[in-house]
Amino acid sequence: MAHMRISRLSSNMLIPYRTYLACLLLPLVTACIGTREAADATLRIYGETGSELGVCTSYGLVFLGRTVRAGDIEVEAHFGDGPNIEAAVVEPIGHGLYTAETEIRLPSVPLKFHDPKAGDSLILRGRTEDGAWEEEVSVHVDEHIHGLLITAPQIMLRRDDQVGAGVFWENPFDSNDRRLIGLVSARIRIANKTYLSVLGPRYLWRLVTHRRDHLRRKPWVYREDIM
Repeated sequence: MAHMRISRLSSNMLIPYRTYLACLLLPLVTACIGTREAADATLRIYGETGSELGVCTSYGLVFLGRTVRAGDIEVEAHFGDGPNIEAAVVEPIGHGLYTAETEIRLPSVPLKFHDPKAGDSLILRGRTEDGAWEEEVSVHVDEHIHGLLITAPQIMLRRDDQVGAGVFWENPFDSNDRRLIGLVSARIRIANKTYLSVLGPRYLWRLVTHRRDHLRRKPWVYREDIM
């Protein structure tokens, strides 16, 4: 049996009136599109004992609760024009996953409930004080490990505050179509090589069932600082 060690990661002329109006609106529409494309669903979660990462999905925010499991948190979200800090309260959803509800709508991604196969390429995305980063990783299978493993880029070996980094499937025909597969939860050492363990699709279902009121939630607040 291969030697194996698991370590948890701790802590933007005359023309007809209608044509003129369209010309006026065009720069505004373009600006909105550019801002939306620059928005990022990767979040930094700040609790009393440190920070970790999370991802905002179409069913709400999800993170691992390694630094905070109850009470108040601050959520750093990135829109096209920079970061916003939003207050929220932690809600446990089971099996080591947590959520929180912010006052405003955050940039989000859909979920993908599909277990990738060995050798599949995925995108790992995180965020540090220097900005967002991402790496292409591949799925690894080991007969002694039950669950999703991926290769480990160097940044994940150096920094514990990248726990909760999102693992995404990317549509090979549309790079703007990304969907969350899971969150990095631990480092695993197998035969002198380090991999990352991922809480994958079978666990993210808990977020969906927790958000049964998804379509009936209270209205979002629209503020000038994020419009």
